[in-house]
Amino acid sequence: MAGRLYIPPYPADLPPDELFGSLATPALERQLRSELLVSANRAPRMPASMLRMEGPRLRLVPALWGLTPSWLEIMDHAPHVARAESLETRRMFRESFISQRALIPVGGVYVWKEQPRMKQPFLVTHPTRAPLLLAALWTRHFSAPLMEGLPPEGRDSFALISVECAGVTSRLTDRMPAVIAPHQVRDWLNAETPLETVRSMLTPNASLAAFPVARLVNDPEHQEWSVAHPTGPMLT
Repeated sequence: MAGRLYIPPYPADLPPDELFGSLATPALERQLRSELLVSANRAPRMPASMLRMEGPRLRLVPALWGLTPSWLEIMDHAPHVARAESLETRRMFRESFISQRALIPVGGVYVWKEQPRMKQPFLVTHPTRAPLLLAALWTRHFSAPLMEGLPPEGRDSFALISVECAGVTSRLTDRMPAVIAPHQVRDWLNAETPLETVRSMLTPNASLAAFPVARLVNDPEHQEWSVAHPTGPMLT
């Protein structure tokens, strides 16, 4: 399962309406181009940018990667991934799944393939290197900001939602974050969407690609963009 995210700057040549349709606004485009929290190697328990609905508008906000409801007493127990199969049965996830769904915009997801003598890291991406919109849940912690570096209102946190793998990713790992397609964005974020429809979006994605990267990515202290450079051919 993914433990790191690759979050490059938003592509200069990609109009937001290609990803978000009628939810795209000039304000959202300004946020994506100037406020997106970028990282070559984002680890859990760190802030990332999250897309969610605020009234009728889609907004980009900072949030902690690790779901932290107000009743959680030990921060190290905050899950950074929720299995799709447990969303409606676990107290940790149930309420957020019903009414507080979000998207995490990324350029790729790092996974590690078991090898005889080591684990080889791969970056899973869209075949064209277009952004991926990862399915997530969010919640709000009604106390002090969750960590230094988040703004005073930084009480929000999220967990990605994982599904079984298909296609190339099934040769690398057993689970991946669910990817929401552009035409599904509005329904995914709308709290009024029937849960049957929402569940149908959480399916394995067989269209992703992947390529090996240097083992420098194993250390989250390595934030240079070169950690995401291919060290071998792309698998499709």
